Amino acid sequence: MTDLRLILASASPARTKLLADAGIAHSVLVSDVDEDAVTARYGVTDPHDTALLLARAKAEAVASLPDAEGALVLGCDSVFELDGEPYGKPYEPEVARQRWQRMSGRHGVLHTGHWLIDCRDVPADAEPGAEEDANDGGTGATLGAVASAAVYFAQLSADEIDAYIATGEPLQVAGSFTIDSLGGAFIEKVDGDPHAVVGLSVSTLRRLLADAEVSITDLWQNPSGL
Repeated sequence: MTDLRLILASASPARTKLLADAGIAHSVLVSDVDEDAVTARYGVTDPHDTALLLARAKAEAVASLPDAEGALVLGCDSVFELDGEPYGKPYEPEVARQRWQRMSGRHGVLHTGHWLIDCRDVPADAEPGAEEDANDGGTGATLGAVASAAVYFAQLSADEIDAYIATGEPLQVAGSFTIDSLGGAFIEKVDGDPHAVVGLSVSTLRRLLADAEVSITDLWQNPSGL
């Protein structure tokens, strides 16, 4: 088992399952970020930028906690874009129903923001460009990226929309749909990284870790058993 610690700053079961399925050791520490307050404060309306802003806010909130000391913290947030408008979590059945009536037979873009903060101690004698073992110390890196994918929806009947909303699944997810559960039946095609639609792009995480001088393979748990 690696000495590196990755903390996922998200309450999403889909994100933690995705990491676990990818063999990435991690723990979960949920932030108390008020998403509406963050977007109102910065006045961000672009869906792409909103996803990155909220991912950063979540990562920074968790990175400030004592439990994050010595760890790598990853914040994620997803925003669905249709006709230039951002769709977060609908919460209310009628909101979800109105969205699905608009999305049916069409396509939009799911943006997932990622923000990584290296909370490990930076060696006092670290020299720029010097190679360090991944466990020797941190880089102080704080960086982010957005993974986006176009999602194409089937033409749904009113009964299908009502049945899906009745399950409660679309009420607590960005865009009012999932791809890895019941909502997957209504998605005909994804153009881009399908993991981004789930809520966390593993390939994007790999790139962010590399920028923090960490190999994603160092976070694999029990790699010999894969």
